[in-house]
Amino acid sequence: MSYKGWIFIAIFLFSVGLVFGLMPQSSIISLISQDIAAIKQFSEVLASLPSALIALLIFIKNVSALLLSFALSPILCLAPILALTVNGLLIASVSVMVSQEKSLGFVLAGLFPHGIFELPAFIIGEAAALSFGTMVIIALFKGEARELLPPNLKQNLKYLMIAFALLLPAAIIETYITPLLLA
Repeated sequence: MSYKGWIFIAIFLFSVGLVFGLMPQSSIISLISQDIAAIKQFSEVLASLPSALIALLIFIKNVSALLLSFALSPILCLAPILALTVNGLLIASVSVMVSQEKSLGFVLAGLFPHGIFELPAFIIGEAAALSFGTMVIIALFKGEARELLPPNLKQNLKYLMIAFALLLPAAIIETYITPLLLA
């Protein structure tokens, strides 16, 4: 399958998560609301750090998440599938909660500036993980497919590097611009 096909699959899985996150589900909202207090405490700790360090931490967390998903993708592609659907679900659920408490404009101001870079990076990285994980699984069962594994890995590592490059401006925007828009 072409890489473009993997991009469409990644977008589809993320969209499935978004749809489920938009559905009224009190159980999801109650789970999220329990974590919001902890997130607020963590954000207060982060606020005391220098902005450059915050941007670096955001970048490292996002890169680590993509790397972990990529590394675990040969296990039935569960990590990228879960990452895509759960992130879509969480973004939609939290957006619904925040828009009810604040406004839709507030949600868009919080997501849009850095999301322009972060969402494509996430989709590109998870599509690479899906492609690589699937190729490893196929190579396990079809001996002749093993020769395709090194070029597949090389191609997907290139896409992963593109995703990492997009995560850098996303982290900078999330650190320096998003707080100004939410103030």
